[in-house]
Amino acid sequence: MESTEERYARQIRLAEIGAEGQARLMASSVLVLGCGALGSNLASLLTRAGVGRIRIVDRDILELNNLQRQVLFDEADVKQGLPKAEAAARKLRRVNSGVEVEAQVADATPRNIERLLGGINVVVDATDNLETRYLLNDACVKLGTPWVYGGVVGTTGMTLSIVPGQGPCLRCVFPNPPPAGSLPTCETQGILGTLPAAIAAVQATEAIKLLCGADRSPHLLSINLWSQVVQQIQVLRDEACPACVERRFAFLEQESTAWVSTLCGRNAIQITPAGEARLDLEELSRALAALGAVSYNGLLLQFTPKESPHELVLFPDGRVLIRGTTDEAIARTLYARYVGT
Repeated sequence: MESTEERYARQIRLAEIGAEGQARLMASSVLVLGCGALGSNLASLLTRAGVGRIRIVDRDILELNNLQRQVLFDEADVKQGLPKAEAAARKLRRVNSGVEVEAQVADATPRNIERLLGGINVVVDATDNLETRYLLNDACVKLGTPWVYGGVVGTTGMTLSIVPGQGPCLRCVFPNPPPAGSLPTCETQGILGTLPAAIAAVQATEAIKLLCGADRSPHLLSINLWSQVVQQIQVLRDEACPACVERRFAFLEQESTAWVSTLCGRNAIQITPAGEARLDLEELSRALAALGAVSYNGLLLQFTPKESPHELVLFPDGRVLIRGTTDEAIARTLYARYVGT
């Protein structure tokens, strides 16, 4: 039976971590929110570092184009049509059996975000949209949970450590989300496959520092990996910030309506129903079989209606991905027709 000293010997020898720091890591819990390019790197690094419990939350399933940059997955995972969170958890349990890896195939919404943060010491952000990041910021500020922001597009990535009560939160730096379509995305600009690994390494290091009791890095870090331009940008707390100063959590307190979102880099729309919802996928697979092609693997259901260019991917929590469109009206129509209102 291997010892802690044997597995983590090189890490324990670091003066910055040592045996005490390693013990703190092993007693800690981290939420990896999103398990795509950033999240798969983050989950791997933190599992190998010996964080005691890792909760992976992701709403999506695997596709072949993910393999260019999402390091935990392989072609067999894609062929099985596995959710990313589940595929990642299976791999990581084989990497380090001493770490408790929990997979949740879910979308972070105002309805569930505080539950997802339950028992968590640090959150690492690997989401693919600003709306979820602002929601995460609200929830972490409200609960006092540190989190590490990260974003990548093209050849540039950014990261910032946020500790409620110590320095700025996300809304201090970016007070409001920019208008839709005003920022580049991985679909319009592409993404360098090595970039998520670089930004995830910085994020994971910041998370390890926080868990070991070290001070956060106080700046916003921007890295253009292609040109090797690195910027450390000073950011300050906004004394009029609606979130961390006035404690008004607009994104967390949104009315419970169905969330409709276009997935980054995908010709697809996701619909998340309002309120709690559970789908009996086994029963639905039988009901939809007469209406088109159905594939059910026990975790999710894939359905392509007859004479339709669109595919619906249904999850037990009521979420549906509609592939083949970025038109919200078409997506809502298909959802209502085959899933219900």
